[in-house]
Amino acid sequence: MEKILVTGAAGFIGSHVVDALIAEGKPVIALDDLSGGFIENVNPKAKFIEGSITNTTLLNNIFSENKISHIYHLGAYAAEGLSHFIRNFNYNNNLVGSINLINQAILHEVKCFVFASSIAVYGKNQLPYTEETPPQPEDPYGIAKYAVELDLKSAHELFGLNYVIFRPHNVYGERQNIGDKYRNVIGIFMNNILKDIELPIFGDGNQTRAFSYIDDVALPISHSGFMSEAYNNVFNIGADKPYTINELVDVVAKAFDTSPRLIYHEARNEVVNAYSSHEKADRVFGHFIKNVDLEEGINRMVASVKMSGAKSTPKFKNIEIEKNLPAAWK
Repeated sequence: MEKILVTGAAGFIGSHVVDALIAEGKPVIALDDLSGGFIENVNPKAKFIEGSITNTTLLNNIFSENKISHIYHLGAYAAEGLSHFIRNFNYNNNLVGSINLINQAILHEVKCFVFASSIAVYGKNQLPYTEETPPQPEDPYGIAKYAVELDLKSAHELFGLNYVIFRPHNVYGERQNIGDKYRNVIGIFMNNILKDIELPIFGDGNQTRAFSYIDDVALPISHSGFMSEAYNNVFNIGADKPYTINELVDVVAKAFDTSPRLIYHEARNEVVNAYSSHEKADRVFGHFIKNVDLEEGINRMVASVKMSGAKSTPKFKNIEIEKNLPAAWK
């Protein structure tokens, strides 16, 4: 029987993609090293394997023991700002690990490789980003993602490996890890409100992002591997309307019915304004996209995090460069 391999399957987006695939009756192998995901996120109908895409022996065994028809690669450590300070970790996990998967896809004639890239590939380009905007990534995370995109294109041209690349941005919703203080601003705000501590804002809070509810991202991704019209294309995916971080605070605070305390830190080295055009994705996947607005999506997530409660925020153990590390991360 042909099976689908989903990496990052215990994580946020990955677990939702697994759910969507299983809802369609597809057999799924769920791979995750549990470094950022949680075993309770994994659909019990999937076959779970704990392990890393950096482990080539493990990947060899998975592909030799199973007929993998599709790969959905959602496993990554998606901390853009922190990636400057964990360069080896970033490239080993997000680039080299991805190449290990691409090698297996070629060797075992996988029908389609679906890859979750990132809006981070664009950098400080003209807004809104379109799929034709020349990528100019500003951080090691974006560089790694774009390198994988280029390798998939090369693998298609030489070996015929079909791919679909998504560039999601600022995805939030149920099951997001709110205990990671280095990424996912919405989760950070919610966790701090639950703990009754200040919400951290880097810079003046006027930087803009378009925050994307999980269902509007996971459903198009899950269906794409079986849609030939999507093959060998790149798609921006996510919400259209940008908000400032200050506006986001107001939406989150309203959902909690609270007046949060704020603490402003020195601005980080990050893109100030980032949002995309989604016309291409709307044409291909429009019937899967509900365009959940920010207030509704935040209310859904707040209901979930109130049930699960606040999470601890451990320091990242593999920081390689302390120079210029934001004080709030030390």
